[in-house]
Amino acid sequence: MVAQMQKLTRSIHQNCSFSLDFQSHQFLKVWHYHSEPELAIILNGTGNLYIGDAIKNFNPGDVVLIGGNLPHFWQMEEPSQKSPSYQRPQAVVIHFMESFTQCLVHIPEFSRIKQIFAKSTKGIFFSSIDINEVMGKMNQLKNCQELDRVIMILDVLKFLVDSKNQEILSCNSFSAEKNANAGNKIEKLYRYIQDNFKDGISLESAAGILNMNPSSFSRYFKKIHQKTFIQYVNEIKIGYACRILIENEMNIAEACYESGFKNLSNFNRKFKEIKKVSPTQFLKSRNFSG
Repeated sequence: MVAQMQKLTRSIHQNCSFSLDFQSHQFLKVWHYHSEPELAIILNGTGNLYIGDAIKNFNPGDVVLIGGNLPHFWQMEEPSQKSPSYQRPQAVVIHFMESFTQCLVHIPEFSRIKQIFAKSTKGIFFSSIDINEVMGKMNQLKNCQELDRVIMILDVLKFLVDSKNQEILSCNSFSAEKNANAGNKIEKLYRYIQDNFKDGISLESAAGILNMNPSSFSRYFKKIHQKTFIQYVNEIKIGYACRILIENEMNIAEACYESGFKNLSNFNRKFKEIKKVSPTQFLKSRNFSG
């Protein structure tokens, strides 16, 4: 099973708002999280990224934006024997100070960059990226100072914002995302779901929080989330089940009932429907130790 999760602090120079590491030839083999958002550009090597409750295969040229406090683990694939063409795993990694993203909130022109950092609390995977263009920007960034450094990192972020190939990786149960306006009704609904999904949530009770009838609420919810309310709640349950499986070492039956399912067959069916693997396969894929 997974090793105990570690909270880490990334080293960022006191006079800088982000760090830039071109020497990341060894991926950290620890299930960990940190408050600093992370941008990783894979140069060499293949493997799996375990992020929140998701598992994602990565290859050279892939880019991942990982939000603050989102647990993750990089597992590299090692060749049985090194061939002349073998290249050591390598990535370019940027860590941002929390204050970097906070300063974007009050600048209207940065709204799209602010949104991408908000989405990164679930992890964002960018594929089919022009890696040569990205690395050109990184090489320029390496030689920049002060204001030019900030301008260049904004250019990198704009490049990612404009990308059409973005995939959200983890589900809401792993997200540390907080709505800035916590007093509004939709935030109350999210809090209600998070607080009660294990005990059973009815469509009627959820609709009542927004002072809507069930049919209107169903249409409204699906328009916002592109999925039904029941699908959304099931994803929360399965995400929570994944979390307790990998963190608390519960067995599958225990995770089934702890996450709010009433019978094991329905749990197995929903798990495979959402995660594309069975609970048993999910546990086997998590059997890493270093």
